[in-house]
Amino acid sequence: MDTFIIEGGIPLQGEMTPSGNKNAALPLLAATLLTDEPVVLSNMPNIRDVQAMRALLESLGVEFTALGPNRWRIQAREVRPAALDATLCRGIRASILLAGPMTVRAGGLRLPPPGGDVIGRRRVDTHILALRAMGAEAEYDHLARRFVFSAPNGLHGADILLDEASVTATENAVMAAVLAKGETVIRNAASEPHVQELCHFLNAMGAHIEGIGSNTLHIQGVERLHGAEFTIGPDYLEVVSFIGAAAVTGGSIRIHNAGAQYLNMIRLVFNRLGVDWQTEGDDILVPAEQRLEIRPDLGNAVPQITVMPWPGFPTDLMSIAIVVATQARGSVLFHDWMYPSRMFFTDKLVSMGAQIVLCDPHRVIVNGPAQLVGETLESPDIRAGMALVLAALAAHGTSEIRNIGQIDRGYERVDEKLQALGAHIRRVPQA
Repeated sequence: MDTFIIEGGIPLQGEMTPSGNKNAALPLLAATLLTDEPVVLSNMPNIRDVQAMRALLESLGVEFTALGPNRWRIQAREVRPAALDATLCRGIRASILLAGPMTVRAGGLRLPPPGGDVIGRRRVDTHILALRAMGAEAEYDHLARRFVFSAPNGLHGADILLDEASVTATENAVMAAVLAKGETVIRNAASEPHVQELCHFLNAMGAHIEGIGSNTLHIQGVERLHGAEFTIGPDYLEVVSFIGAAAVTGGSIRIHNAGAQYLNMIRLVFNRLGVDWQTEGDDILVPAEQRLEIRPDLGNAVPQITVMPWPGFPTDLMSIAIVVATQARGSVLFHDWMYPSRMFFTDKLVSMGAQIVLCDPHRVIVNGPAQLVGETLESPDIRAGMALVLAALAAHGTSEIRNIGQIDRGYERVDEKLQALGAHIRRVPQA
């Protein structure tokens, strides 16, 4: 696995354009299973998770043709049952997204357990309950260590109340419902930008989905979907990661095609950490002179930043916000109730000099600003790995970040993009 060597303390300067949204690309790839006609997807991020999903789809008979950089023609002309690669499925959480499309298109799927980031238990019960409500049979075969989905009588519409606003469960239910017979209502649906993109893509293919962007989706099933062309929007998680990188290095950058309309709640939270930006059309300008002072709550109380389902502050940005807070004056409590291992990466920041108290698996208190120093680190997952890159960029001295394959799963050419902004970062292949 490659390693990043980063010399910190250099302000970022210049312009960059984010890649396509990883969390939109993966369900859109799964959705290509719903038609036998060709689909063209543009702005597809060239990252490890997308490559893994492509390999899984190819094993099911899907054909891929490159039309140019980050642009693919995809056709699921004939879908065949296949023994999916268990290692690939363990490598990405998004392998579960094959369940809905394959059940409604091909009558079922045998799926090894999905994997992904090690940030605590990530249940799949919501997926199974939603598909069962539409007539699917879904069980876990403990001996074979795989989920078995089938629909001997096809799928039908249903009124579904999700027991949690799960992004991937919402996406699975939507993909199954568009070809199910009758009307489906999905309540407590997730409404993240990537869920919205999936719904717009399916409508472009001939689906009938209403309520996009809300937590109640109305879907009228259709007999078949047709081909379509679609451009994936910018990855707002990458956008905010670069905003954070500029802030902690005292740099000034312009981010083109930033999807600023999705950043309102994130901007409110970053304002509490003393970070702000300007918008010009769909560009974002991060100025060099950031306040970097934590704004207390009324009565001078220590503020608390808590993750919430969209449009609240997303859990995937908690690690980035914590690093920003280490460089801001004041104290702040971070609370991520969703994942019991999200905060465990903070011991690596403490080893760099950060003043962080791990209260319990879900909460940390950050006191800043702290002068970080270079350290040898291990990337534990995608988001914590990128947060460690930010910490290394802000640190005095040189840091070594190992296991960066985790970062490559979600960020396309991040080292090249940072180099173009003046960062002293280089990738060293492991011998």
